[in-house]
Parts: sequence; C-alpha cells; structure tokens
Amino acid sequence: MKSLWDEPAARAMVKAYAAEGVGEDIALRTYSARLLGADPRLVLHGGGNTSVKTSAGDLYGEEIAVLCVKGSGWDLAAIEPAGHPAVRLAPLLRLRALEALSDEDMVNAQRQSLLQSLSPTPSVETLLHAFIGEKFIDHTHAVALLVLANQPDAGALIARLYGRRVACVAYVMPGFDLAKRAAAIFDAQVGLEGLVLLNHGLFTFGATARQSYERMIDLVSVAEDYLAARPPLAPAPRRSTGAPAAEVLPLLRGVLSQGAQASWPSRWVLDLRADHEVMRLVDDARLAEWAARGVATPDHVIRTKRYPLVLGEPGGDLRGWRDKARAALAAYIADYQDYFSRNAARAGGGKTQLDPLPRVVAISGVGLIGIGRNAAEAAIAADVAQSWATTLLAAERAGRFTPLGEADTFDMEYWSLEQAKLGKSARGRLEGCVAVITGGGGAIGAATAQAFAREGAQIAILDNSEGAAVTAAQAIDARALALVCDVTDPASVEDAFAAVCRRFGGVDVVVSNAGAATTGMIADLPAADLRASFELNFFAHQAVAQAAVRIMRAQNMGGVLLFNASKQALNPGADFGAYGAAKAALLALVRQYALEHGADGIRVNAVNPDRIRSGLLTKAMIASRAAARGVDEATYMAGNLLGEEVTAEDVAQAFVFAALMRRTTGAVITVDGGNVAAMVR
Repeated sequence: MKSLWDEPAARAMVKAYAAEGVGEDIALRTYSARLLGADPRLVLHGGGNTSVKTSAGDLYGEEIAVLCVKGSGWDLAAIEPAGHPAVRLAPLLRLRALEALSDEDMVNAQRQSLLQSLSPTPSVETLLHAFIGEKFIDHTHAVALLVLANQPDAGALIARLYGRRVACVAYVMPGFDLAKRAAAIFDAQVGLEGLVLLNHGLFTFGATARQSYERMIDLVSVAEDYLAARPPLAPAPRRSTGAPAAEVLPLLRGVLSQGAQASWPSRWVLDLRADHEVMRLVDDARLAEWAARGVATPDHVIRTKRYPLVLGEPGGDLRGWRDKARAALAAYIADYQDYFSRNAARAGGGKTQLDPLPRVVAISGVGLIGIGRNAAEAAIAADVAQSWATTLLAAERAGRFTPLGEADTFDMEYWSLEQAKLGKSARGRLEGCVAVITGGGGAIGAATAQAFAREGAQIAILDNSEGAAVTAAQAIDARALALVCDVTDPASVEDAFAAVCRRFGGVDVVVSNAGAATTGMIADLPAADLRASFELNFFAHQAVAQAAVRIMRAQNMGGVLLFNASKQALNPGADFGAYGAAKAALLALVRQYALEHGADGIRVNAVNPDRIRSGLLTKAMIASRAAARGVDEATYMAGNLLGEEVTAEDVAQAFVFAALMRRTTGAVITVDGGNVAAMVR
C-alpha cells in the first residue's frame, strides 16, 4: 500500500470546513477517515472506526475535552463532520475504574455523555478510543492484517514481523472488556504504533491525523510484503461449467424461495462475483472444508452468516443440480438451527433465531453469490464474501486460515449492539423483485421504472438508445441496470435478459412497453410499413414475453407480465390502422399468456393508456391532432370524461397497481381519463 495523504488537499478541506464553523481537528479527522474508507482492502461497508480527542464548547460556553468518534450508521468513505459526534471525555475515562459494565449500560453512558442528544450513537468501540491516550486513532479490518491475525501462531508471527512496533490483544468481544484489556497493553508498552486485535483487526494511533493514517498504511504494507513472498498455492483444476450463470442464478433464486418458511423472506436479489481469485477458491477441491471454518472477522457474520452454502458444479443437468441444491439448502438450514440451539442454550437463552437462510453461496464453476433482500444488501454480502476469499487464500499461503470458532461467532451474530447496525428501515412492497422495463428510456418507461423503484424493486431498463437507457437508470440510483436492446431482434432480447439474470439473479416483473405508431390510411399503407409496425408492436412483445416466461418458469416463483396495449387495441383511430391492428393482436397475446401460464403462477395484464405526452405523442403531433379537432392543445389533451390530462406518471402507477394485484390476470386497466369508445366490453 502507499499513503494517499495529499497535504494541499487536506489543507483545502480544513479551509472549506472552517467556513462552516468546523475546527481543524475534525476537518483532518474527516479527511483521513475518508482515505481509509475509500480502500476496500482496509474497510468494507461501514466497518472500522476513527476518532480524535479535541475540545468543544458546552452549553455554558466553556471548552471541555471531548472524544469525537465515528457514529453508528456512518460509512467512513463518505463521512462528514457530523459522523464523528462529540462525547464528553471525562465521564468516559471514569468508566475505566469499574470492574464490569454491561453493554446496555455502556451504550447508555456514552449517549448520556453526548454533547448533542440527537447525535448518532457512538461506535461500540468508543471506550477503546477513549482509554488509549493518543489524539488520533484509526481502526480497520485490513485484509492483510486479518491474514496474519487468523493464523494459529498469530502472536509469534506478528512479533517476528513488527517487533515492538505493535502489540497483540487476544480476542475479546468489542465493548468494555476489550477496551480495558487493550488500554492496559497500550499503557504497558511505550512507543507503540498500533494494536493487533487477533481475529479482528488493527488499531493505529498518533499525535496527528497524518501520523495515525500513515502508520496504518505502513503496518498493513509490512503484512502485504510478507504475504507477497509466500509461495503460491497449487493451482486448482480449471472447471468449465456446462451452464452459464444466467441459467444457474434463476434456479438458485427459486431454490432459496422454496426453502423459505412463511416467516422468512422468500424473494431474494443476487450478486455474482467471479473474478480470478474467486474462481481459484470455488474451483478448489478443499472449498467445502475451507468454507466451514468461518468468517475472517466476527464483524462480518451479520452480513454473511457463519459460512456460505457450498454447491457443486452445475454441469449440463440443471434439473439434477437443482435437486441437489435443494437438499444442500435443507441441510444448511438444519445445521443453522442446531447451531442456534446449541449456542443460545450456552448463552443462557433469551435469543430469537434469525432466518437461517444463507447470505453467500459458493458454486463450483460459477463463483460467489451474495444474497440480499435488495441489490444493496446483496452487494454488501458479495463484497464481504470476496474479501473473505482473498483473506482465506492468502492465509493458506501463509500457513493456515484459523478464524474464531462458532461460540465467538454466535455471540457477535446475536449481539444486540451489532444487530442494531442492520437498521430497521421500512421495506418496499416490491422489495426483492427484479423489474425489467422495455422502452425504459421513454416518458412512460422512465416514469414506470421510477415508480417500481420507489416500491423497492431492482430495475433493469432496456432501450434501443444507450443514452436514453443510461439517463433513465441514473435517475433512479447507481444500481439500476441500463441495457441497449432492440426488442425486434429476439437474440438481442435474449442477451438483455441474460444480462439481467447475471446482474440480479433473475426476473420477477416485466413491463413490455416499447412501441411506436405508424400513421397513414390502411389502404394506402406500404406492406413494409405494416410489417414493421407488427414487428415492433406485436412480435417484439412476444419475444420479450418468451424470454421472461422461460426465466420465471425456471425460478418457479411465479411472476408478472405487463403490456402497454394502448387504447388503439379497443378504439382504433383514423390513420392509425397499422398501430391499432398490431395492438389488437397484442391484446389477444396478453389473454393467451394469461390462459396458458396461470398454472405457473404468472399473472398477465395489460394497461391501455391514451394521449400521454411521449416520444410517440410528440408536441408536434399534439398540435396537429388538436388543430384537426378545432380545439387548443390543453383541451385536446384533457378530452376525456374527467376533463384532466393523463400523464406518464398515471400510467406508471397503473403498472405498479397491476403488479401488486395478487389475484388478477387477463385484465385490461384503462388509463385515459374516461373514453366511452375505449371502455372494455
């Protein structure tokens, strides 16, 4: 590693925050914390913590000593000054004289000492930061240090590498006991640059933010240099799975869903990792034995559970593989329940079992898959799993990967203070669902994508314009998937759906929305124009539906197919024969899919919008149609029974409504403000 400290950048941050009334200590604390958080080799997803001892004015205007320590819920990579709430230092230091302190009393004492009552709860390792008498303190779960700290002879190895620069602290759960033990070791050895918490991570400290940060970088670099000199592991045999990930992941989603009980989540989003290092791990014959050893640091257990579900190579027999996966999942669940029973009894009871489903799956020939109720959770699990793979392989090169046993892991997994990190945010009605919207870059498609995203769905936007697809995806969030797709080309459609499966694991809802209107009197229309209209407005919907149904049937979780049928399917207009005829055929297609796939749990419905401002109904066309009727544009657009213009957002809400109707299929939902001629008869 190398130091990324940039003195001009640090000074610029000090100056910028000074304008907001933030002092230099907190500005530099923020700067170096972000340097640490930005490197996944050091910190992952809210892990690690940082602090600075400084002074602040109290209610009476007096300057008092405070500890500004990372607050719960903040990520070091994007932390702001508010992410290091100020805690009165004197009351914290008094706690060191106590013989014992419960976790609940510790948290209460820390919150009582906050300068601002609305500040986030200080880190569970606040007392360790307080008891160590250095100004700046940094704590990470650096991969290279975890490799050393998870060796059977970790203490001797670390002493050999670092001499008296660091001291080791035997594993203790974070909290009061760890703080006292670490502080005693720090006080007993003058000149320490850091503390290695065995099976846990690394603390460094210094008189300045730069000194503490660069000690972290230097100590981690020593570990990296040592590991780089170790002989490589013997290469694993190359595996070439007979089934691509795009076919395997939907099967896995189905297995997870069918293995869930009523009180457990049943629909999951997946995140596949398959880089060289991951494949080196999953293709090794020792995978099952390695995986059973546990996590690289107990902090990760709330993200990944104690170990991954290990599945064999799919090969060409996917049905047989799925049956084996179901059996393996059942065994995993039974083992987790036994693990809970054993350790809950040891802990004296009072614990409520979490769902026993895995959060990481390792599949030979495929990769590591993170599992979450949404893409963010799945990505966190996958990131941690990838870091675990790196740590494990490096630890095996250095000696033997020897993490903590199940008792310590259980205590962390069911520690109330650690569980609080997961949050209790409200879940969307479509969370866990993957929604694909064709024509997603247009007005209706983009509005529909956003409406589904607000309900918690993961979004894949398909459009023939890359720019439109990217723009629509960026309007949602960084995890929305933008794909270029020509829906009139079945191969392009298949490729797009395969990409969705690789990204999210499968498909639950499809809004087949792409279309365009061909105008002209039907008797005068060139045959090529009529065929082109049917290619886009009928056959493209068939290609989309075929691809979606194939995935939904593989998942065996049901699904939703929704089509933009347009009022032209019921109420054709002059000069729109090519469009209306194709849309009428589409409506018949909708009913056929509803008829044939109800037994698969796939609900199929249509939405009939009219007069929506979009790429189809352009401003020029609105002006032309209004002039033809002798009315102004506003009157034309509100020409319905309600006298109100219908918007793309209205159509989007109808699609969401259709997706949520659990017992409705073969229906047509009209969104036109009221048009008697287009009413369904």
